[in-house]
Amino acid sequence: MSEQQKNITVEQAEQDFTEVVRVRREKLSNLVQNGKNPYEITKFDIDSNSKKVADEFDENLPEGQVQMVKIAGRIISRRIMGKASFCHILDNEGTIQIYVRKDMIGEEAYADFKAWDIGDIVGLEGEVFRTHMGEISVKAHNITLLSKSLLPLPEKFHGLRDNDLRYRQRYVDLIANPEVKQTFVLRSKIIRCLREFLDNRGFIEVETPVLNTIAGGASARPFVTHHNTLDIDMYMRIAPELYLKRLIVGGFEKVYEVGRLFRNEGMDTRHNPEFTTVELYQAYVDFEEMMNISQELFCYIADKVIGSRQIPYGDVVVDLDNWTRLSMIDAVKKYTGVDFSNMSDEEAVAAAKQLGCPCDDNKQTWGYALYEVFDQKVEEHLVQPTFIYDYPVEVSPLAKKSVKDPRLTERFEFFITNREMGNAFSELNDPIDQKERFMAQVAQREGGDDEAQMMDEDFVTALEYGMPPTGGLGIGIDRLVMLFTNQASIRDVLLFPTMKPIKK
Repeated sequence: MSEQQKNITVEQAEQDFTEVVRVRREKLSNLVQNGKNPYEITKFDIDSNSKKVADEFDENLPEGQVQMVKIAGRIISRRIMGKASFCHILDNEGTIQIYVRKDMIGEEAYADFKAWDIGDIVGLEGEVFRTHMGEISVKAHNITLLSKSLLPLPEKFHGLRDNDLRYRQRYVDLIANPEVKQTFVLRSKIIRCLREFLDNRGFIEVETPVLNTIAGGASARPFVTHHNTLDIDMYMRIAPELYLKRLIVGGFEKVYEVGRLFRNEGMDTRHNPEFTTVELYQAYVDFEEMMNISQELFCYIADKVIGSRQIPYGDVVVDLDNWTRLSMIDAVKKYTGVDFSNMSDEEAVAAAKQLGCPCDDNKQTWGYALYEVFDQKVEEHLVQPTFIYDYPVEVSPLAKKSVKDPRLTERFEFFITNREMGNAFSELNDPIDQKERFMAQVAQREGGDDEAQMMDEDFVTALEYGMPPTGGLGIGIDRLVMLFTNQASIRDVLLFPTMKPIKK
């Protein structure tokens, strides 16, 4: 097809769309003029839905008895004939066929019905029956227009396939692609199951501030906003960690928060500027207990929501009955053949460079070199559930140092399908050490690293009152949902992902 033909086709489609919208608005105007404005209807009592109608249909009622139901939904197809017509409506549970006859609902009502459009929302009362073709349907005794659809559904309801448009107009996506709705039903079940797991273990759910005067608890670039009354800049939180650990200081022994975080960073199939996590903290345990909780939580969700611990994802099957635990040094050695364990700073930086993972000028240390190699050369191999522990101090400013090696911390991340799913520490509770690490982060920040953490004097003060040994864990809920719903992009598990505005 030539470029000119394409332009003609696009122009014709735009003209057709404009005409459809004009006709629909004219129909609404006629309804209003005739005292039948659907938007004036405030309620419609329903007592059933498409699934319930199908599940509870009784073909053995005594002669003369019928099953009457009141249902409502959106017209998604219709077949208009002379004195009797069929349509399908979509409700929360699926679709159901409706049979509409002129002699049943009346001549005027039938004429109105024939003028309605695909996309209109209707309510009806009728009797359940099975057609000659074997389809359970509802024969309307009366039917009411509850809302007029002024815009046509995409491609005459054959589906909305443009991903960009799907994310921008999720409301249309949910109508046109019913399987999308199921993803978000599963998301709700997964989050409910997660809460159930933690509640059953004695954790208390809490809420902490979203607006912060210090962007702390993680290494990330924050969003900045302004508080007019206080006349100060504030940050959308990048993590709830420092507040939750203040609660451990205050005497709570098991706390968690499910909430939204905001990081002013890149966007791709695994990252959205706002996302949902769960963070939990338990006093008197270490990072190894957090490993156990992570593994048990994923298995619990698999059992309760999916019904299997073998989780299909893309072209692999994730086995949640088989978890591996490797130190970062051992993982790097396994996948690159290079042993960093006894290297000096200079040797480690040189080894990383030779592997194609050079360190920034202000990060010329053994710890940064080890981490860069892991990040660039190892993570891509971690398909099955894998805990990587013993992270370098330089990249773990809130974790306790390892008693085995002061260069390392009691920290782990776990990976599934080549991506980080969670992050955990034996939490640092030494206020002197914590302040020194904050100061090192501040130096990094002053050197141009806008993802380095800020000094939080109040958090140091909290630690000076004494925080018990504590294990902490954070899990990205969006990635968790991606795994259990077999979705390749984070945008497919967020109802309204962040999108670049369309230029007008």
